[in-house]
Amino acid sequence: MAASTRTPSTTNWADESPGTLPYMPPVNTDTTREKVIEAAETCFARYGVAKTTVEDVAAAAGLSRATVYRAFTGGRDELVLSVVLRGLGRFLDRLSARLGDETSAPDAIVEGILDAIAFVRSEPQMAAQFLAPDAAGHTQAVVAGAAERILELCCDHVRPYFDLGRREGLIRGDIEVEGAMEFLFRVISSMIVMPLERDDEATRAFLRTYVLPGLVVRGN
Repeated sequence: MAASTRTPSTTNWADESPGTLPYMPPVNTDTTREKVIEAAETCFARYGVAKTTVEDVAAAAGLSRATVYRAFTGGRDELVLSVVLRGLGRFLDRLSARLGDETSAPDAIVEGILDAIAFVRSEPQMAAQFLAPDAAGHTQAVVAGAAERILELCCDHVRPYFDLGRREGLIRGDIEVEGAMEFLFRVISSMIVMPLERDDEATRAFLRTYVLPGLVVRGN
C-alpha cells in the first residue's frame, strides 16, 4: 500500500526525547504498548516509516506524547522494532501452519523463502528497517540488533520442523538451526535488496540449485 501524502508535523522522533517532557511515572502496561504498536502500524502504512511523527502515533492511539514516550523509553527505534516483531510474528504463525502441511522439506524451504520475500516487500516497516534503514533514520547498530531479534524469533518458530527434518534424514545432520536460519536470512535479504528479473518459477529453480544443497540431504 502506498504511503499517503500530507503536510508533515514539524516535530518528529529525532527532534524530541523523554527528557524534554514533564516527568510522569513510567508506563509499562502491555495494553498501552499494544495500543501504541497498533497505532504505529497504521501510521507507517499511511505515511511511511520515515515520515511518521510521534504526534501521528499518539493521536492514532488516543494517547498523549508523554504516554507514548513512557511506554517506549527507547524511542523510535524501540517502537519500529516492536512493530517489526509483531508483524513477523503473524507471518511466522502462518508459515508454521504451512510447514505443518508440507510433505516435502525442499518444497517447504523454497516456498518459505518466497513467502518471506513477499512479506518483507508488502510490509512498510520491514522494508524501511532492512531495505533503506538510512532513509528511515535507523543506525547500523539498530538494524543489527533488529536482525538478531528476528533471527531468534525465526529459530524459535522453525526449530520443531528443523529437528523433525533432521531426525527423518531430510535435513543435513551437520548443521544447526541457528546457522541455517542465518544463511536463509542472508539469502532472503540479498534477493530483496538486489532483485533480478526472474519470475517465481525461475526463482524456485535458482533456490533448488544453489540454496537447497546447503540444507537438505542429497536425494530429497
